[in-house]
Amino acid sequence: MQLNSKTSRRDFLRKLSVITATTALSGLSFESLSAKNPKPRKVGVSEKVNLACIGVGNRANEIIKDLYNTGLCNVVALCDTDMGAPHTLEIITKFPGVPHFQDFRKMFDKMANQIDAVVIGTPDFSHFPATMLSMSLGKHVYVEKPMAHSFREVELMMQAAKRYGVVTQMGNQGHSEANYFQFKAWKEAGIIKDVTAITAHMNNSRRWHKFDSNMKSMPAAESVPATLDWDTWLGTEQFKDYNKDYINGQWRCWYDFGMGALGDWGAHILDTAHQFLELGLPTEVNMLYANGHNPFFFPYSSTIQFKFPARKDMPACDVTWYDGLDNLPPVPAGYGNVVLDPNIPPPSNGQIMPSKLNPGKIIYSKELTFKGASHGSTLSIIPEEKALEMVSKLPEVTKSPSNHFENFLLACKGQEKTRSPFEIAGPLSQVFCLGVIAQQLNAKLTFDPKTKQFTNNALANKLLVGAEPRKEWMYFYKL
Repeated sequence: MQLNSKTSRRDFLRKLSVITATTALSGLSFESLSAKNPKPRKVGVSEKVNLACIGVGNRANEIIKDLYNTGLCNVVALCDTDMGAPHTLEIITKFPGVPHFQDFRKMFDKMANQIDAVVIGTPDFSHFPATMLSMSLGKHVYVEKPMAHSFREVELMMQAAKRYGVVTQMGNQGHSEANYFQFKAWKEAGIIKDVTAITAHMNNSRRWHKFDSNMKSMPAAESVPATLDWDTWLGTEQFKDYNKDYINGQWRCWYDFGMGALGDWGAHILDTAHQFLELGLPTEVNMLYANGHNPFFFPYSSTIQFKFPARKDMPACDVTWYDGLDNLPPVPAGYGNVVLDPNIPPPSNGQIMPSKLNPGKIIYSKELTFKGASHGSTLSIIPEEKALEMVSKLPEVTKSPSNHFENFLLACKGQEKTRSPFEIAGPLSQVFCLGVIAQQLNAKLTFDPKTKQFTNNALANKLLVGAEPRKEWMYFYKL
């Protein structure tokens, strides 16, 4: 490492301290702990789940409060690479006396025996190592959507969940609300059948829409905030100099760190259709439209077509994803007025614009067309006259016995099964990984769901594996 005109003495010393800390971590005892493959602790019916939180600001703030407000858990550890920054203060204040960490590896080294479960609310690219270490130590895991940043990482997480016998839940919270139970009931009753096409759409402004698509390199280096452990924030990612446009939600813009609009909203829009129509993995992923395509961040607008083959007695189905302000999907006759749905949370960077379509979906079957929104919002049959005709044929829909957070914690106590475990959420997340590869390459790709390889693009197969992790993070790919 050399000092130059772009490197201050303070930044030089910070980088040197990071190298020293990383070297020290190589001897952490969590490696010997996970090698013993500890079993999850049996949490009694009258006990609370001891919960550690990896990520405590921004969206993680809300998740932690939702879990705690169930009354089913104790928060026993807080971990965030930017601990003490303004966005972390609410949770720090809410749980005084709870130990703080900036590195989840150190947290487990100190407190593994005091933790039953972990909630991971970090950027997409950093879900994998924290999740894998947690499971290897016998800890149940609630991880935000999408599960991970690469197809291979999701595959390894699904395998590890089975191997370690832990409870898992992906954070697509609508999967425990009315949409889930209605879709399930309508599918079982034969109301939803013979689906041949689905349109999914999220047409709101995104953070990267302010960027220049002619960008020639990643953003310039800036001074690292005093509160931030930048090297640990980077995790598996190869070293990059800090820039404010990488953190606090901005990470979602970049191929290196996030999954764009598809990874952000796809799990809230397509989750029930993917599960109950048993879509699995597609045979083709076609990039039909890409406005503002570039090597660094997601297109301003994307249209991606996924072709799913016939399954059991169900016909082949095309799912077409639309995002971007200039890229509204076609809607069928009888769609009705666009009304802002109060059940859909706004994007993290602003409000849903009522002049646009709600984020949602249109499901086309051979006999009926369904209009749906996002998260827990229910489907309706369109046009209205057809809906009135079908009223007497609709089955009773069970009410949810628990929200997504209660469901996870009750599952940790052996009282319920999670509704979005890795075995269900994993293939869904892998669909998004395939879509992001098509966005990155701006290409038509053919895929073999059995071999889990692309058949027409060698570079796309390299992207399935993902970027090579830094040497000190290779350990997590072997758990």
